Amino acid sequence: MGSPVLGEFMGTAVLVLLGDGVNANVLLKKTYAEGSGWMVITTGWALAVLCGVYTAVACGSSAAHLNPAVTVGMAVASGDYSKVATYIPAQLLGAFVGACLVWIFFYGHWRESPEQETKLGIFATSPAIRNLPVNFTSEVIATWVLVFVIGAIYSKAVSATGPAAAMGPFLVACLVWGIGLSLGGTEGYPINPARDLGPRVAHAILPIAGKGGSNWSYAWVPVMAPLVGAAVAGWMMRAFHF
Repeated sequence: MGSPVLGEFMGTAVLVLLGDGVNANVLLKKTYAEGSGWMVITTGWALAVLCGVYTAVACGSSAAHLNPAVTVGMAVASGDYSKVATYIPAQLLGAFVGACLVWIFFYGHWRESPEQETKLGIFATSPAIRNLPVNFTSEVIATWVLVFVIGAIYSKAVSATGPAAAMGPFLVACLVWGIGLSLGGTEGYPINPARDLGPRVAHAILPIAGKGGSNWSYAWVPVMAPLVGAAVAGWMMRAFHF
């Protein structure tokens, strides 16, 4: 029998399995999709969100946050923080499990791909140009867009005048696709602390052939910046009476 916590776990696991999976498909050597590029990665992540949301709902989480930033943003907007303590651990664990499944699925390809940075990039994000204040600010902005526009999609004004309520998951997937295409090229658009931290822990723990370090000196940026951006978005949703 499903539950909200199980739904968040299962949905986030599917999200990361398919999302990190498209990263691996494009970046690892000797896959049929090797080198297929940014459009494939952003499309794969958008579809991963869609599949993760439907999985979460089917398994008991009607909210289907799949993202601590969304959980925090919606808590700030509503003033109800009851989901924070249960949803976020489930999301982090789901992301870790999804990343482990990616390692298993592509097991034969890790040794064929010598670049340590590429292997880390399958699991976790890193900046194209390292400048921590700029990187932090960029991810605050990108996550603000994610959470604020999700709030707009499900707002009373939009839902009352169109098909947004029924098409919500599809529209959110389109939003993630748009963020990836427009704002994703600088840091890999983590916009989700669980999506980055869970797989980064998996990268550190798993016996991935030829891996390097997990870049923990940067890891706080894709965790903290999305939470700040989400809190700002939540406050604005409250102010605009979403």
